[in-house]
Amino acid sequence: MTASGATPGIAPHQAVSTFADPVLEARVLVIAEELRCLVCQNETIAASHADLAIDLRKQIRTKLLAGQSQQQILDFMADRYGDFVLYRPRLTASTLMLWAGPFALLLVAFTALAMNIKRRRQSVVKVHLTPSEAERAARLLNGTAPPAPVTLTSSAP
Repeated sequence: MTASGATPGIAPHQAVSTFADPVLEARVLVIAEELRCLVCQNETIAASHADLAIDLRKQIRTKLLAGQSQQQILDFMADRYGDFVLYRPRLTASTLMLWAGPFALLLVAFTALAMNIKRRRQSVVKVHLTPSEAERAARLLNGTAPPAPVTLTSSAP
């Protein structure tokens, strides 16, 4: 600092940018990747250019500079904007279906598939052939049996 109170190398009318700290910005981005943009709804606030997302990133930066942890900031955002703002919702009684639902649906689908396969196997009817029918079937499968005679009928009188 100089006698005028200005930082050397920075003009008195310029503010010291928090963007100059790459470690802080990396932490801001890590937290911003965990939060959904409430305007875009399918984008993180790290990727969004909406005014609200920019304000939320500034708020994250301010809270980090104040010494708050990542979890404290995420808790604050969820308390203020609801669990929807979190890309990975908390595991609570109300969000249990979000976490367990896909696995339960997969289990139901596999169970239905297994039951369907089992039912099809049981529905196969076993036909008892006479010895001559079994011999003819074997010859047909081997390709040694002559084809059955085809009789054509004339439709004209």
